[in-house]
Amino acid sequence: MKHSILQTIALIFFGLTSIFAQKASIYGVVTTSDGQALEYVNVGILGLAKGVTTARNGGFEIKNIDPGEYTVFASFIGAKRQEKNIQLSPGDRLPILFSLEESASDLSEVIVTDIGMNRFYADSVFTVSKLPLTDLQNPQVYNSIPSRLLKEQVVSNMNEALKNATGVARLWESTGRGGDGAEFYSMRGFSVQPTMVNGMPSLNNGGLDPANVERIDVIKGPSGTLFGSSVISYGGLINITTKRPGNTFDGELGLITGSFGLNRLTADLNTPSNEVSSVRINMAYQNRNTFQDAGGRESFFIAPSFKFKASERLSFLINTEFLNSNAVNAPMIFFNRSNPLSFSGIDLFEKNYERSFTGHELGMKNSSYGLQAQALYQITQKWTSQTVVSRSSTRSDGYYHYLFDASDGDSFTRYISDRNGQSLTTDIQQNFIGNFDLANIHNKLVFGLDYYHSSLINGSTGWVGNGTVTLSDGKDTGILTQAGVDDLLKNSFEGNTTGDTRVMSAYVSDVAEVLPELSVMASLRVDNFKSETGNWSADGAKSQTALSPKFGFVFQPIQDKVSVFGNYMNGFVNVAPRSVADADGSNQRLKTFSPENANQVELGVKANLYENKVAATASVYNINVRNRVMTDPTNVNNSIQGGEVKSQGIEISIIANPIEGLNLVAGYSKNKSEVTKDYEENGYLGLRPEEAGPEQLINFWASYSFLTGELKGFGFGLGGNAASEYLTINRANIGSFALPAYQVFNASINYTGSQYFLALKVNNFTDQKYYSGWSTVTAQNPRNVSLSLNYRF
Repeated sequence: MKHSILQTIALIFFGLTSIFAQKASIYGVVTTSDGQALEYVNVGILGLAKGVTTARNGGFEIKNIDPGEYTVFASFIGAKRQEKNIQLSPGDRLPILFSLEESASDLSEVIVTDIGMNRFYADSVFTVSKLPLTDLQNPQVYNSIPSRLLKEQVVSNMNEALKNATGVARLWESTGRGGDGAEFYSMRGFSVQPTMVNGMPSLNNGGLDPANVERIDVIKGPSGTLFGSSVISYGGLINITTKRPGNTFDGELGLITGSFGLNRLTADLNTPSNEVSSVRINMAYQNRNTFQDAGGRESFFIAPSFKFKASERLSFLINTEFLNSNAVNAPMIFFNRSNPLSFSGIDLFEKNYERSFTGHELGMKNSSYGLQAQALYQITQKWTSQTVVSRSSTRSDGYYHYLFDASDGDSFTRYISDRNGQSLTTDIQQNFIGNFDLANIHNKLVFGLDYYHSSLINGSTGWVGNGTVTLSDGKDTGILTQAGVDDLLKNSFEGNTTGDTRVMSAYVSDVAEVLPELSVMASLRVDNFKSETGNWSADGAKSQTALSPKFGFVFQPIQDKVSVFGNYMNGFVNVAPRSVADADGSNQRLKTFSPENANQVELGVKANLYENKVAATASVYNINVRNRVMTDPTNVNNSIQGGEVKSQGIEISIIANPIEGLNLVAGYSKNKSEVTKDYEENGYLGLRPEEAGPEQLINFWASYSFLTGELKGFGFGLGGNAASEYLTINRANIGSFALPAYQVFNASINYTGSQYFLALKVNNFTDQKYYSGWSTVTAQNPRNVSLSLNYRF
């Protein structure tokens, strides 16, 4: 019956298509004379009330044009207007390329005028769908955080950057340990880590540096169909789009200094090697203490990238990143998940807000390396080949310790280990991207093959007890020197062990424009997954093959301004082996799991109004997960499987430029999550999962810049984040513990000139004490100040 209905609908669509076949359209890209894409360029047709502004990649498209002769123009402040005469026949889809000659004398005016536009809005993000779709054309929800917003907010770490994404909250700070040492965030009721760079897998064991970030894409929902099963979450994924080489000599130097010993130096240098190649290097050095009595992080980051145009059809892009860091991380404070909770309030934790319970010698070294090599070949005017090879390596070498609740309402036992491990990932991807007409229906299609391999290598010590911490008096009986800890650990070597994951995949995704107002998406991925645990356990290897479909539709009742969308997404995640141990830290091993499965249904509305001045998205979603892997309630070091989780909610986000000089970014989310199937004795059944984060989240940032008069170039910003009460531990058999709701406010003042950008930022200016956690309690930064100076050349 369902097939009959779908066939009938398809026949209606194909029939109606002929009515609109007489219309024509134009599309293309606007660049500078040196090949740089230009955003916010006005592209229009003389004599017609049709026009658009270009997206971040310089792209534009104007549809539903009657056949005939026209003059198309492109205009931009600071650049010479360009016009082209065209002839359109019925059904034409004509490509047009504009290359504007930007005036150097007007460059400073362009820079200052840019702040009067909706400059925090990013459209046509290719990475999200692996297709050239605008936000209105994409049936999936995503938030893009551009580098210009990060600069204005004086961002020096990823957590500050992700506070601009709707419905995202940090659960765990980076631990640096192997396998899962990166930060954890909650999104749509599920935990997620930053695992993607330029749409390719790139795992890390520590914190990321934002120096090479062009844009952060927070893609919502289980996105395994296009991105694979091993590096995504059911709530979504976090992708970093890096800066790329340009064709002009320019650069920027930056300095940030601030509270808690913050000193950060950045450099961004771009230079053409010759007419067909260019090089860009981004660097950052950062040293920062914490607000607590011990701890901090020092890091050095460098990211050389290279672009080479071998011919008119073939081009290469190579991006590399090297990061070395040494961090002294405060131990996480874990509640005991085996005994009834002995804490009822936050008072004792607040009393120790500025205590770190670590020593300056107990550092964790993380070294990361990433390489991506991409070849783009224009096979025909309608087909492009994209070949990408990605390789990443990240090491952990140092001390990790945590505090575990002794169930007496006061004391915690410290467990410590010297972690020595490495995570290796390799991904090879071949995509064929088409833009063609079939039976009078325009199609955008990607077909891809993907090979993914990851290895976990471990050679760490075991876990040993190291003293007791009591919150009532702040006493710590542990040994917090390197020599003392080494003596404790000298006979606890776990042995050398490995674990491997291999996934071979094929996928296809097609967006068909069945009507000018209506497009449909159909996508499918097939995964063959195999995991091997080496000599860690007798589990051996598991091989699985699974299908992951995705469907969507977009209907635009107001063409290029408002779209109604819906999607069905199936996320089939093959769970990689995880490092587990007995409750006392002994018997370290890798454990394999059966597949998990998730289904999402989502409906929503997107709008892009008043010539890109207001961009908004509102949606409702429902996600059901089966065979879920969860933390063992009787053993913090173990994971178990078999649960089902239901997550549903709403999200509203807006990026706007309501008046000249004023830019807004805001978001609101409400998520209801519940464990609907589990062993009752585990205590989860019927309750909100602890990884789900706060039920309600708000993010907001508003900045105003003076565009004329004596204050021209000056600006100020105000914003912050708010979260509802969060049950960091929530189990029927032991009780619940709530981290209080919070409201954190930030403010800044800045000056933008032709070559300078100066900003003073105050974070948490009300000095709010607030916490994050995931069965843990972690104090967050109090009031802090930072001063930023950037010089462009």
